[in-house]
Amino acid sequence: MLRGPNQPGRNVHRRRARGFTLIETALATVIIGVGVVAIVEAHQAFMRSNQWSTHAATATFLGGEIREYTLNLPRHDPVTGLRVAGGDVEGWGPEPGETLVEDFDDLDDFDGLSFAFNGTPGFADDDDLPGPLDAFGLVIPEIFADGSVMLDPDGNPVPMQGWTQTVRVVKVHPSDPTRELAVDFVEAPIGASSGIAIDEFPLRVEVIVTYEGPFVTAPVEITRVVWIVP
Repeated sequence: MLRGPNQPGRNVHRRRARGFTLIETALATVIIGVGVVAIVEAHQAFMRSNQWSTHAATATFLGGEIREYTLNLPRHDPVTGLRVAGGDVEGWGPEPGETLVEDFDDLDDFDGLSFAFNGTPGFADDDDLPGPLDAFGLVIPEIFADGSVMLDPDGNPVPMQGWTQTVRVVKVHPSDPTRELAVDFVEAPIGASSGIAIDEFPLRVEVIVTYEGPFVTAPVEITRVVWIVP
């Protein structure tokens, strides 16, 4: 039996094919754009975090190298010691004739010195020596990602770039290592106490490691390695 156009059972509604509207397209573009921006920002944050972790590890290594290099040195010069002569303190810092790293034979020789590559030879009299140094007192070369050493035009190793090890040596009180004392400080005898001579105080040694990248105008402190020498 044939059914007429208005008889039940006949689907008279036809779906018309349609495309995306301008609003739908714009919304889709915004959603995709926000997702891409989020991915890029997350990648940049990861890169910054990874770079900082690498710098922190390098700085800790460089601070530890100075500690290892000076570990067995006496606090003061084994020959002249630390003393007051004519009202002036003698024996703190490099002694006469001590101008190179290999000349330093006690801890106070390192006070105020920096070890970094600045393109020119350094001596103790200007507080700026070649570096950074390793635990053997040798300049650490710049290493490429493939493990090869960077060389200058003459074929010599180029020192590690951008890094500086600055050493600070301070006299501190035996009962309070945070209390810094003047180089000429002595503790006079009081009652049963025999006092403390000028060269008997412990020393606090600090190695401040900084890094100055190629697009940075000033060095940034990355870490500070501190220890007490009783």
